[in-house]
Amino acid sequence: MENSKPLKRCEVLTENTWNLQDLCASDGIFEEEYKIVQNLLPEISAFRGRLSEGAETVLSFLVKLEETEQLFEKLYVYANMHLHEDMNVTKYQGYAAQMQTLASKLAEAGSFFESELLSLPEETLSSYINDSKLSHYRLVLERIIARKEHTLSSAEEAIIAKSTEMASAADDIFSMLNDADLKFGEITDENGESKELTIERFVGFMESRDRRVRTEAFKKFYGVYGQFKNTIGAAYAANIKKAGFYSDVRKYSSALEQSLSQNEIPLSVYDRLIETVRKNLPSMHRYISLRKKVLGVSEHHFYDNYVPLVSDFDKKYTFEEAKELARAGLAPMGEDYLRRLEEGFSNRWIDVYENIGKCSGAYSWGAYGTHPYVLLNYQGKLDDVFTLVHEMGHALHSMYSHEAQSYTYAGYRIFVAEVASTCNEALLMRHMLSQSNDKQEKAYLINHFIDQFKGTLFRQTMFAEFEKQAHSLYAEGEAVTPDRLCEIYRKLNEDYFGEEMFIDDEISLEWLRIPHFYNEFYVYQYATGFSAAIALSDRILKEGENAVKDYTEFLKGGCSKDPISLLKIAGADMTSQKPVEDALKLFDELVTELESLLA
Repeated sequence: MENSKPLKRCEVLTENTWNLQDLCASDGIFEEEYKIVQNLLPEISAFRGRLSEGAETVLSFLVKLEETEQLFEKLYVYANMHLHEDMNVTKYQGYAAQMQTLASKLAEAGSFFESELLSLPEETLSSYINDSKLSHYRLVLERIIARKEHTLSSAEEAIIAKSTEMASAADDIFSMLNDADLKFGEITDENGESKELTIERFVGFMESRDRRVRTEAFKKFYGVYGQFKNTIGAAYAANIKKAGFYSDVRKYSSALEQSLSQNEIPLSVYDRLIETVRKNLPSMHRYISLRKKVLGVSEHHFYDNYVPLVSDFDKKYTFEEAKELARAGLAPMGEDYLRRLEEGFSNRWIDVYENIGKCSGAYSWGAYGTHPYVLLNYQGKLDDVFTLVHEMGHALHSMYSHEAQSYTYAGYRIFVAEVASTCNEALLMRHMLSQSNDKQEKAYLINHFIDQFKGTLFRQTMFAEFEKQAHSLYAEGEAVTPDRLCEIYRKLNEDYFGEEMFIDDEISLEWLRIPHFYNEFYVYQYATGFSAAIALSDRILKEGENAVKDYTEFLKGGCSKDPISLLKIAGADMTSQKPVEDALKLFDELVTELESLLA
């Protein structure tokens, strides 16, 4: 299942790779369609200054823009997914760079629309909204009008659009350094064999029973990041400044407000999440105390944080076994959901294993009009089984949404994106716990479930608090230096993990390796999504078909309603503290049960 060194891309079996020909038949077709998009840009720009002509002109513009965007999206995904197969391939580096440039040009071509539309007389706007020819786009127009105070003049919007390619530089630099250039060397594993240390293998080494292995991997891994502290720190500071610039020129009070407003989420949701989790930190401190006791260590270090507490239960899962567990765990979702799951398993939607140069992590992605795809770096751990059902949750969410909605409303908001994926994880965990009659196995699974809470609800909330403080430095005129960020990050770890956790100097560097920070104020949605998923999975298991029906309507919603309204359809009200509080209550109960099992 695992080699001492990752394979080259050409050595990976075809059946373990995704089939990007379903997206675009060949590189030659990509190049032809790239030219088509280029030629469509002047047709979009030609509508500039014409929106006052009437509803038919506005309709023609919106149809042309969507036609172009849909083709562009397919090409953008194709180029980047090929690049992610091996980040060292210069051809696909070139394709991805071309698409980034084209994205900026496309944004520029249509940048006049909102400002020009909003400059029209109120009676004209009202007539457009109520015109039957524009009925399909009514919600689009209403959302634009709601952003009126944050929309600039046509000329200013064109400048902003031109800046988007440049604005992605910090993320691009970090990605290339992190995924292609950083090398961590080798460590000696439990068997005395030399194994390459990679980003994907790091967590596996952190789960090793051998504390020497964990310590060596931890220190070597963060030692490399420490060597690039100033470089990565400069990239992240540039990203913070970018966010601050855009929020300032668009007249938002902060980058946080701008980010949340794009998803129609009240600021109170973000602040309430941090407040609620902080109130419940004693439960996390109790868990760390339990870990220290069970592991029998005088000091509980961060390199002790991932090793399972049940030492005599350690299971590996082949990818076929992972798929079978997914089928069984997701059975409560019904036949239609399982049919779609099987379609993904059988038709090469998934790029399964790690190879040299492959993008780290896991994701689901795709383009409207074709099936979704999933990138994995499968290692056979229990975590990898849950990653499979997580990413297939994203994939099937997209599939339902794309089938039910037009291109206009198919793209669901980030706030709801993590619900479908995490609900799948919760269902799988409940299934595995229900099937276990072995005390050790049950303790192992509860430990894993607790660690999902730790990694998603607590850790992502800590990340969210770090982001808020980091961006506040810039907003308040303080220098955003690596040392200051390390200081903030260290203090947060002290707060979240408590006095029983030994605060290793290396942990202050962890923020350097988090790619999500370049998509500012994204990570809090893992925590809110996890809380909603716990509530919805509980409802599905208790109420069955009716709950599945409501949940499926949520999956089909796309962005046809705001995220809060969509989640209410499924049965979770995220404007209240209840979903987060209920999830934290379950965490506390799980810690108590684990204490009993390990007594």
